[in-house]
Parts: sequence; structure tokens; C-alpha cells
Amino acid sequence: MSSTTNRDPFELRDLAAEAGKRLEDASATDILEWAVGEFGERFCVTSSMADAAVVHLASKVAPGIDVVFLDTGLHFPETLQVRDFVASTMDVNVRSIRPDQSVLGQDAEFGPRLFERAPDECCALRKVLPLNEALADYDGWATGLRRDEGPTRANTRVVDFDVSRRKVKVSPIAKWTEADQLAYIERYDIPVNPLLGDGFRSVGCWPCTRRTEPGEDPRAGRWAAFDKTECGLHA
Repeated sequence: MSSTTNRDPFELRDLAAEAGKRLEDASATDILEWAVGEFGERFCVTSSMADAAVVHLASKVAPGIDVVFLDTGLHFPETLQVRDFVASTMDVNVRSIRPDQSVLGQDAEFGPRLFERAPDECCALRKVLPLNEALADYDGWATGLRRDEGPTRANTRVVDFDVSRRKVKVSPIAKWTEADQLAYIERYDIPVNPLLGDGFRSVGCWPCTRRTEPGEDPRAGRWAAFDKTECGLHA
């Protein structure tokens, strides 16, 4: 049963360490079943809406589960269309979380096109801080990270402790390959962002995302003008 107060972070840290070892070879469904059984309503899924594979997995384990989507105000229309389709067709509760400031408000305070001058700061304002606030009422959260997505994700654990947020972080498909995920998507007719079929390997905010060339790292199209491949959500 879930409680109404945050659990002790040291307890969560030890829980994540033990579960991470024990569930390393478990299936994605078994990992999610463990998390839902451990945290109940204090567990959610986060999704960028590149596709909805993890959302679909979670909906089968815990119908009505909360799905946190960070609405930065800078998404491609295709991304918002996937979010709306997921909300209307899957048994989940999509929570669209917006930053405190609109894009225009951010421009007024920090100057226009902050993403071109200081992308880390822009990501912090429009993604990291909103996620931190959104996760305040949860003890654990699920991501769609895979180890084969690139060097920065190669050591992703199926269950880990997020030190900065003091939450248990669950990555049920960490061991999947891209082919595994595509097979799941095809089997269950999972919605996919159409940009992934139009030269994009990873989809984020439109100002900071470009198409990738054959053979490039899947995340090479993110912040291509900077030494940056992560927004900070998974630091």
C-alpha cells in the first residue's frame, strides 16, 4: 500500500540497491510489477512521447497509472499529437507539466532564444525544475531509457536511486535493444512519434533537435552545436 508521505531516502536508497541487483535479469513487466507493488499510487511513469512503449507496459500492470509529460512549450506538434492520442486511447492519467514561465516570460527575463546561448539553463528551467516539482508526491518513477541509446546511458540500471531527487528510478526496458522496442511497438500497435520515421533518431524540443545521418549516434541530433547530449533529467 502507498502512503501519503515521502519515504525515508536512506530506506529508498537501500531498497533500490537490493532491487537493482535482484531484478537485473527480470522482464520489463516483472520490474514494473515490483515497482507498483512497492509504491502503489506513489509511482509514476515519465514519457517524452517519442513512443509509448513503456506507457503501454505500465498501463497493463497498473491501469490508470500517472504518466508525467513535460510540456516545455517548445515541442514539435507531432510530439503533442502523440501525447493527446495516448491520453485518449490508453488506460493512463497523462499529467502535462508546464514550467512556471511561458516561453515569452522566459524570453522577457533571460533574453530571447536562451536555448541557443545557454541550453543547460534552458533545459533546467523548462525540464529539470518542472520534473522535480512533478515528482514531489512520488517515491519512484519509471523512464524509457535503454542502454544501447548511447554512451551516456550504457550503465543504466533497471532499478536505481536518483540521488538528486531522492527517489527510486526504474528503467524497465534498460536491457532492451532498439530492435526489441520496435518489435514490441509493432506487436501492440503502439503510437510512435512520426518524426522518428523522418530522419530523427531522438526527439526533443524543436530548436535543439535535428535529423541524424546514417551511422551517427542516436542522440547526435540533440544540441548538435554544443558538447551536450542530455537535458539533465538523467544526470
